[in-house]
Amino acid sequence: MTPQEHTLNGDAAVRAEHPDDKQMANRAALSSIAGSALEWLDFAAYGAIAATVLPQLFFSATDTTTAALAAFATFSVGFVARPLGGLICGALGDRVGRRNMLVFTFLLMGVCSFLIGVLPTYASIGVYAPVALVVLRFMQGFALGGEVTGSQLLTMEHAPKNRRGFYSSFIAMGSPLAQVLANAVLFGVAAIVTNEQFLRFGWRIPFLFSFLLVAIGLFIRMRISETPAFEAQMKQKRSGRVQSTAGFGKHGGTILRLMMVWAAVSIAYFIATVFILSYVTGKLGISKQTAFAILIVAHLCSMVAMGFGGALCDRIGRRRAMLLGSRSMLVAFIVFFPLILSGHVLLIGLAIVFLLCAAQFHAGVQPAYFAEAFPTEFRYRGSAVAYNLAVVIGSSAPFAATLIQAHTAGATWPIVALGIVFNLISMWAIHAGPESHGE
Repeated sequence: MTPQEHTLNGDAAVRAEHPDDKQMANRAALSSIAGSALEWLDFAAYGAIAATVLPQLFFSATDTTTAALAAFATFSVGFVARPLGGLICGALGDRVGRRNMLVFTFLLMGVCSFLIGVLPTYASIGVYAPVALVVLRFMQGFALGGEVTGSQLLTMEHAPKNRRGFYSSFIAMGSPLAQVLANAVLFGVAAIVTNEQFLRFGWRIPFLFSFLLVAIGLFIRMRISETPAFEAQMKQKRSGRVQSTAGFGKHGGTILRLMMVWAAVSIAYFIATVFILSYVTGKLGISKQTAFAILIVAHLCSMVAMGFGGALCDRIGRRRAMLLGSRSMLVAFIVFFPLILSGHVLLIGLAIVFLLCAAQFHAGVQPAYFAEAFPTEFRYRGSAVAYNLAVVIGSSAPFAATLIQAHTAGATWPIVALGIVFNLISMWAIHAGPESHGE
């Protein structure tokens, strides 16, 4: 029996014992998007802060370009930690269950976010401020590395077989929803306080909500049961009827292929949401409030693209849906900077919306596309490592783009070329992989 056949048989066995699967699937989807949005809120706020005020607050002893590079480097640190978090939390999640690990990651994320909100700046404690910031960002990333894939699996493994793509697209909506909330809070604060007050305390407000978010998030998470697929796996292990197929040696090729698929999407996402925020406010003179408002609209539009991607992949298959998104993303990259450099707010907004929606269309397909590539007992680890390694590459895009511009007199074509090359690699990796829908 193949791992995929075993997984599907196990799912069917458990579903026979749970006639209210649809109700639990709906609860898991709604709870996961809420919990994910809460957990992503502070992580999203950090991205916006890194592009606007962190260089002045934590790296003020350096010149402007170096300060911006240092701020984006701390942003990337959180993503460097994600593969480690995905590996450790994934290994434990494949043994003790999806829900138990999600409670742990939520608590860790909330504590680290609150501590960032009360962290003294460089002016108060000198070099200890950026050092502490890096440590907290690393722990944030560790928690999020285990959170993202775990939430996806919790939703997908509860979902009806013929609607896995649609149900799992809900969890992907947690990230843009958090971006909307984070940018809305920052927009409101920036509109109310002066620039001096924003630098002094305004930027801390999203992080200080962490205690409230942890309480709400734990309430949501504790109302979800363990997934049928995991319960079936544990039952068959106890009975000795299943032979282990877990191992990085066996699934290493799949992990590498999925990492190549997702790296291009991740690069597009961070160019459209983090680097461009720094670019339009610093180079084009767009106000922070306007930039935050553009991102709010872009993220709301991207949520529609996610739902469409998830629903479409249940109809036409995972691979065809991913290729459709990749072609759209290729066009979006080509027209991105010409629209941005027009300096017109509406055209800037159109460029960001187009690229972000093309990237997030993939995110509606990704949970099912990744999870169906692995058997149940290796699914958490395999998906988490592939996804988070790709995001490490993507999260370095703002740093790389800033460095490229510093050495090319502000040229934008090398950034476009970088995005196109990774996009072509991604399309090749999608073509090389099998179609998992309907197995």
